[in-house]
Amino acid sequence: MELNSLLNFGDRKLVLASTSPRRADLMELVGFTFEVIASNVNEDLEEFMIPENHVLELSQKKAAKVAETVSDSVIVGADTIVVLDNKILGKPRNITHAESMLASLSGKTHTVITGFTILDSTTGYKMSEYERTHVTFRTLSAQEIARYVDMGSVLDKAGSYGIQDHGALFVTRVDGCFYNVMGFPLARFYATLRSFLPKSQPTE
Repeated sequence: MELNSLLNFGDRKLVLASTSPRRADLMELVGFTFEVIASNVNEDLEEFMIPENHVLELSQKKAAKVAETVSDSVIVGADTIVVLDNKILGKPRNITHAESMLASLSGKTHTVITGFTILDSTTGYKMSEYERTHVTFRTLSAQEIARYVDMGSVLDKAGSYGIQDHGALFVTRVDGCFYNVMGFPLARFYATLRSFLPKSQPTE
């Protein structure tokens, strides 16, 4: 049975308010049928923000923005950041910034935090959660960093790396949800969605 039907979405569509190919791949991996609509929300960081609040606020804004354009839908907004020494590392501004980020992560343990919001476009009912995963890098050489950055896939990734690509060679330990490091904590999302769906239905 198709997963949306199994979870009893009814006539509602599932919409991913994100253009992240990794989130889409993960949702497809477990069997969701969904539509992708970009939220176009400004993700510029405010350094004073608490990391957990940052990802939750952005995920809510993304879901709400897309809710303005669709009806009869369950919308999922998400945001992922890397936190090192209490400082938020989002997506790099340019190649030089990416190299600097990777150098700062070298030989250290950082935290990947993903916040997500599930929103019903009809009732306005929503749930938000976040997941933390601790990731340890081995010590990286300048040559390794330069080679990875030259591959050209760093600018759309928080912390300037992807654990699902050649960035896997940097990682010596993952404590927590692996898929969270890719940008979407599947198990927590699924558990939250199962709780969300019956509560979000319109009342008679």
